[in-house]
Amino acid sequence: MPSHRLERVRELLKREIGEAIRREIPVDQAGLVTVNDVDVGGDLKSAVVFISILGGSEQQKTGLLLLHRNRARIQGLVAKSVVLKYTPQLRFVVDESVARGNRILGIIEELEKTSLPE
Repeated sequence: MPSHRLERVRELLKREIGEAIRREIPVDQAGLVTVNDVDVGGDLKSAVVFISILGGSEQQKTGLLLLHRNRARIQGLVAKSVVLKYTPQLRFVVDESVARGNRILGIIEELEKTSLPE
């Protein structure tokens, strides 16, 4: 179980990374980028940022590319707003859990339609 401090750092990083992305990545090019979760290493030197991108497939590809290109800039903005001994090295990963959840809800909805008596 993560410590209370680590949990607070995760939430703080999640909020600040989201804010930095909102300022740096244009929505019209990259779609709407949201930070779903941040997984911080125990030493606080690395962080995996789970993101989802709402938009077309081309916007999603562009959004991920822009995030990777602007990683250092986003990391620098986070370093200015979050006071930690080490600023974590950010790594962006597309979070598939939202898409999986939507697919499961669709399957459940279809099952309910077919199992209802007429």
